[in-house]
Amino acid sequence: MSDTKLSATEAYQRLHASIIDGELKPGTRLRESELAEQFGLSRTPVREALRRLESAGLVVHEANKGAIVRQLDYQSANELYLMREVLEGTAAGLAALHISQPELDAAYDILAEEERAGDDGKEASRLNKIFHQAIYNGAHNRYLLEILDGLSVSMALLGQSTLAEEDRRSTALKEHRGILDAIGRRDQAEADALARAHIRAAHRIRLKMILTDE
Repeated sequence: MSDTKLSATEAYQRLHASIIDGELKPGTRLRESELAEQFGLSRTPVREALRRLESAGLVVHEANKGAIVRQLDYQSANELYLMREVLEGTAAGLAALHISQPELDAAYDILAEEERAGDDGKEASRLNKIFHQAIYNGAHNRYLLEILDGLSVSMALLGQSTLAEEDRRSTALKEHRGILDAIGRRDQAEADALARAHIRAAHRIRLKMILTDE
């Protein structure tokens, strides 16, 4: 985050984006005085920005710590991935029915960029999000898109991407190609099944990461 002077609303937006992008990691303390100095604001608008983040479920207040970026526990992660499996499968199945050829071509372009990213973990994670978003958009269902957008906020609170796990990146790329090929063949059932399997694989790795960190 830069130290450019911001309005109260812009401070909220900047903090929100920093949490979603992983710049502010789960468990990070958010000190009013430091943020006020950084943004060139008094503590009152900073406090309001933190309240808004708390209402959005991104920040919690803990005794003796104050405001911190929310951390999700094992059960929360488990529940999120179970929901994500259903929603991602539905999105891929609908994309097989409704995606346009230009949208499909763009998704393949993104996949090619993912494959070129190699060992650049940060870039791979960024492109992974864009790839999934391309499928969501291809489903052409505004209500599903809204739910998935909300879910992505909670997913950001899990911290490091599962792509950081050894060998997961190459396997995930193969799974992406399989999903996209099924969508391209307009095979709704196969696209749905492969997308669900893709999320289940990430789910297993996420739970392993949480258990290892505990």
